[in-house]
Amino acid sequence: MDDDAVFKALADPTRRHLLDRLHERDGRTLSELESELEMSRFGVMKHLRVLEAAGLIVALRSGREKLHYLNPVPIRLIHDRWIDKYTEGHVSALARLKTTLEDTA
Repeated sequence: MDDDAVFKALADPTRRHLLDRLHERDGRTLSELESELEMSRFGVMKHLRVLEAAGLIVALRSGREKLHYLNPVPIRLIHDRWIDKYTEGHVSALARLKTTLEDTA
């Protein structure tokens, strides 16, 4: 996985909007995704290509339609690599504080 490609894809609010729509309901067509945005069909296609290149979505043909599906794995890997390790100490400290406060109450 290319972390830079994932971060680049997630940096754009339009691409995050597309991911949110796919999270709500997977398997959407370009027309469905386009109808929710105020941009050209080609603009939406460009954003979808960036998301696909980053591995955040997968597009599959179903007859004459191309359906887009969310792939949450790259986001989880980013979480595990870049977020989780930086918050673990804080969470552990808060859990210990909670236990200590409850024991003294």
